[in-house]
Amino acid sequence: MASNTLTRRLTAAVGGAAILAMIGFTAACSTDSDKPAEPTTTTTEPSLTPTEKVVKPTAEDFTPPVKAPQLTVRPPNGPVLRD
Repeated sequence: MASNTLTRRLTAAVGGAAILAMIGFTAACSTDSDKPAEPTTTTTEPSLTPTEKVVKPTAEDFTPPVKAPQLTVRPPNGPVLRD
């Protein structure tokens, strides 16, 4: 019984020390600086360039059309399809 009580007290002491250590590290690593200076902003128009580069520019599409995949599994609450 005494061993059980000693273990609980030792565990509580170690846990309290860990909490105090975390508080200490947080306080030591924080900075006490004032509000940071606001950066100056300049408004410039970005140059627009096409995202797809074509060797010979033509009227044809560079990428093929996108097709959705076929439904292979019935949704969890979907209707049962019978052939």
